[in-house]
Amino acid sequence: MIKMLHSGWAYITLIILIFAVANALIGFTSKKEFKDKDLRISLFTLIVAHLQLIIGLIAYFVSAQFAYLLEHGMGATMKEPSIRLYIVEHPLMMILAITVITVGFSKHKKQTTDEGKFKTIALYYGIALVFVLSRIPWSSWFTF
Repeated sequence: MIKMLHSGWAYITLIILIFAVANALIGFTSKKEFKDKDLRISLFTLIVAHLQLIIGLIAYFVSAQFAYLLEHGMGATMKEPSIRLYIVEHPLMMILAITVITVGFSKHKKQTTDEGKFKTIALYYGIALVFVLSRIPWSSWFTF
């Protein structure tokens, strides 16, 4: 059940993150005014990403891969590419991505210009998007 929730919420998180990056890039390149709507988009992305992290942490500790880690140890886990993806690579990159989103949201608030706000969101959220896309377990992405 928790794996299904994590997988389903991942679609929402990814779509919203892509939307936030696109919104920031459009705002930056077209020199728009940073309005409340833009703040809400970036804040909503931050909240959705943090919820995904919480769901993911629960899924991590109840997963079959975590049971494998407990039974066989880290050495054996690192030798199995599919298990390593779920136990080390995916969680690490997602935590880094959410950290980058959080830092980006914090830094954008300190910007004094609309251009600076859009640029900060585009940069940090864009880096987070690359991190997320790099470690989505694509082989199981479309299966529940």
